[in-house]
Amino acid sequence: MLYRFEEPVYFYLFIIIPIIIVVFLLVLWWKKRTQRKFASAKLLAKIAPNSSTFKAVLKLIFFLIGISFLIISLVNPKMGTKLKTVKREGVDVVFALDVSKSMLAEDIAPNRLEKSKQIISKIIDRLGSDRVGIIIYAGNAYPLLPITTDHAAAKMFLQNANPDMVSSQGTAINEALNLAKTYYNNDEQTNRFLIIISDGEDHQEETKQLAQNISNEGVKVYTIGVGTEKGGPIPIKLNSALIGYKKDRRGETVITKRKAVVLQDIAHASDGKYIDGNKTDNPVEIIEKIITNAQKSEFETKQFSDYKDQFQWFLGIGLLFLIIDLFFFERKTKWVKKADLFNEHSKK
Repeated sequence: MLYRFEEPVYFYLFIIIPIIIVVFLLVLWWKKRTQRKFASAKLLAKIAPNSSTFKAVLKLIFFLIGISFLIISLVNPKMGTKLKTVKREGVDVVFALDVSKSMLAEDIAPNRLEKSKQIISKIIDRLGSDRVGIIIYAGNAYPLLPITTDHAAAKMFLQNANPDMVSSQGTAINEALNLAKTYYNNDEQTNRFLIIISDGEDHQEETKQLAQNISNEGVKVYTIGVGTEKGGPIPIKLNSALIGYKKDRRGETVITKRKAVVLQDIAHASDGKYIDGNKTDNPVEIIEKIITNAQKSEFETKQFSDYKDQFQWFLGIGLLFLIIDLFFFERKTKWVKKADLFNEHSKK
């Protein structure tokens, strides 16, 4: 059986338990002190023979147990007892994100890399039960997230993508293409998409051939270009503060430009499409339309627990203890007198 809490924030209410205990002890200390000022212990025993500290403590315990169960009922524990088989249909979408230093250029706001992340994030938001995976690349390609149906995890990993994750710089799209081949682990999936987002700089000659090869294996390749043809410098920052711009060996500021032709050639070689990514909504709407119209394949059968609310049990037990506390009196009963739990008789 599996458990989870619907509203765990209510656990903070347990802070009132030690507060109630401290208040109780202070009141008890004040009462004892006041009674000693009023009369001696023998006289108090005659005036209030049925007074019991034990019963007062027991009454407090009932009250605290009742409050504790009520708090747990607010948290609403859920128990997974029922299993369902869920069949999902969708396509596999792998994003290959360029994280080279040139993607830090700010010729489009806020910069090329952040613009690319916005595009990917919004595309993921438009996906249904489709699986997604993320590759990052510069001089080398690395798997950022294996293919998964967990879109929230994909967006979380995406936000952490940055040039420091890749050991060597450059824009080796061919490395991303080779790695992408290993991502599609369902041979029965008829629709597989690879979406490359880059500024197109620093490519190798065999890239087009690799794109054609992966297309022959049934992967549809789409490229999204970010950046301007005019280009811009690559900022160097320290703790988010600009300290200069990247320079070449001659000491001149490097100007990085989008190479749309490179991305167009890749898309053409793989029977895909090149999309201008400088306006976020443009690639998002195009990719959404393509994926929506694609034939969906059943790619996953998942077992998951159907959680049922259990708050009513804790609510009932909590109310029961509060009712017991309400009708529980602090006066001594006969069995308590005989038991003399706090050695009260011997003090007389």
